[in-house]
Amino acid sequence: MSLADAAFVHSFRRKLRAGDKLRLAWLALGSPALAELAAACEPDGIVLDLQHGLWDRQALEAAVGLAGHRAPVIVRAADLSPMAIATGLDAGASAIMAPLVETAAQARDLVRAGRYPPEGARSGGGVRPLGAGLAGMLAMGREVALGVMIETAAGVAAADAICAVPGLDFIFIGTGDLALSMSGASADEIDVACARVRDAAVRHGLPCGRFTPNAKTARAAYAAGFTIAVAINDIDLARSGFAAALDDARF
Repeated sequence: MSLADAAFVHSFRRKLRAGDKLRLAWLALGSPALAELAAACEPDGIVLDLQHGLWDRQALEAAVGLAGHRAPVIVRAADLSPMAIATGLDAGASAIMAPLVETAAQARDLVRAGRYPPEGARSGGGVRPLGAGLAGMLAMGREVALGVMIETAAGVAAADAICAVPGLDFIFIGTGDLALSMSGASADEIDVACARVRDAAVRHGLPCGRFTPNAKTARAAYAAGFTIAVAINDIDLARSGFAAALDDARF
């Protein structure tokens, strides 16, 4: 399968538009080998966390190359800058999650950075996109899904305006940062804030997801009306796996 073919066969944008419930694998440890193993299990998307994870540029490129032929690869950008967004897209990511979006203006900046002219101002380039030729690069660009992460109280307050921005494909709630932003809030209050974002996304026809630490909480998120959730993350999987194995070896 060519790089361009993989971009279409494993398009996160198409999965979003199908309306199914999507299971994500969230990877922060910076290991292309783990990305390849995760992709072999055929999740609906693999998130490479460049904001808080251990990914460098070479590992990112390797992970997209190894995993992108089996599953959509989503890059959580390091920040909201055009360069950070371009880093993920030039590597060949199927989707971008822009972190800590708090205003409609920031959401518009994501769309501008993530789309080629005339829709946006994305620069043409990247070894992997250009490997498909100019026409292939542009076609792959049209398949890119752009999503904002709402993960602060300010973002929740502006959720309706953010979700109204043309060119967005999905909304994702970062529950960890949201809890930090809403210092002292109860779990129920966090859920109410998440529901407010979900409802705004639904009003504007956008799929909405939230970060969940495991499959059990992912199922609860689906039951609450979210369509995207994290079924597994590499840090917790490694930690729990090591602990379980050592416990089994006790004598």
